[in-house]
Amino acid sequence: MAQRYNSWAFYLMLICLGLASYSVYSNLNHGWQIAPPNYVLSLISLLAFIMGMIGFKDKRNWKTKTRSWLTLILSFFLGSALLLVVMLSFAASAIGANEYLKTVQSPNDHYTIDFYRYDAGAFGSFGVRGELNGPLWFKKRIFYQDSIEKVHVEWKDSTTVYINEHLLDLKEGETYGY
Repeated sequence: MAQRYNSWAFYLMLICLGLASYSVYSNLNHGWQIAPPNYVLSLISLLAFIMGMIGFKDKRNWKTKTRSWLTLILSFFLGSALLLVVMLSFAASAIGANEYLKTVQSPNDHYTIDFYRYDAGAFGSFGVRGELNGPLWFKKRIFYQDSIEKVHVEWKDSTTVYINEHLLDLKEGETYGY
């Protein structure tokens, strides 16, 4: 039984590491955020750590021992980092760093954009950002403008939108402010 936990914990930790890496990549490059939310990744990492502890009893050869140690170490550090991110984002949202403004939909209801006002306080600037909703929890930041507090949205047609005087063609994947 420990053999199965050893293998499953290792693969679960690799999946979690891959999703967390892609989450960082998509945030930096403003791509589609397809990874689950950070609290889900944190729970997956915790599950991998627990399964790795159970699978640590598998001592058949040096490969299984190495895999056990690697699983425990990586899942511990990944889980700690994700837990820190979850706590920081919870603290930031509790003090009003991200305030929901409004949601707009395209005339054909194919596109939905959520707008938020952000305020970094003494750590940075304030402004408005827009996130295009996709299926499930998928999101993509399409609009980001510093030093404004309100957003004006006007649809030109079902795929083209004016946001604060900036024209974006959502069909082409255009963004503004990056």
